[in-house]
Amino acid sequence: MAVLPPRRWSATQVRRSKPVIWASGLYPLASWIYLAMQDALTANPPEYLIRSTGVWALVFLWLTLALSPLARFSGQPALIVVRRLLGLFCFFYTVLHIIGWALWERGLSLSLMLTDIGQRPFILIGTVASLLLLALAATSTQAAMRRLGRRWKTLHRTIYLIAVLSLWHYWLVKAGKQDFQMPLVHMGVFGVLMLTRAGRMTRRQPTSPSATHRSKTDCRHK
Repeated sequence: MAVLPPRRWSATQVRRSKPVIWASGLYPLASWIYLAMQDALTANPPEYLIRSTGVWALVFLWLTLALSPLARFSGQPALIVVRRLLGLFCFFYTVLHIIGWALWERGLSLSLMLTDIGQRPFILIGTVASLLLLALAATSTQAAMRRLGRRWKTLHRTIYLIAVLSLWHYWLVKAGKQDFQMPLVHMGVFGVLMLTRAGRMTRRQPTSPSATHRSKTDCRHK
């Protein structure tokens, strides 16, 4: 019996899933609000919220990066239409992460925040990653794509640099507590995502004219 290929979803069909993505994306925030109302945000709520928002920012970063290979391997290219939404959730939780640090650790003092950035490397690295992510969020619209043209794609490739900086930031945070388990898990996820792209780049690598000539010559001599 012949196996029929899966029917491709249209972009319209995929967009209908956005309410589910919104509900899933806002679930962490809703859970924190619920726990706060129940006075159950652990013994140290500020630390818990700063840590949790950072972790969820990483999770949505990996989901954003995973969408392209998922669309390719599943034969459903229309999945790409929800990538921007996932990326914006990554930015949203990054903003909450920064607000938590600025409010609970630095008391919204600009001078203390600048001192923190200058004295603690992991804060500086996180700040650079956040500023790059801000640039991507600000240029994620169709209007920005048209205005930037080819430069848009170049700019948005910095998401890989953002991922590396985010992992470095997370590693340094956990290194202070000698807790490397979760950073290693996230590094593994990022490594797998990069391998899926490396395989695609290898397949797309053009064959040089000299290599093509040698191949044809070998065939004639066989």
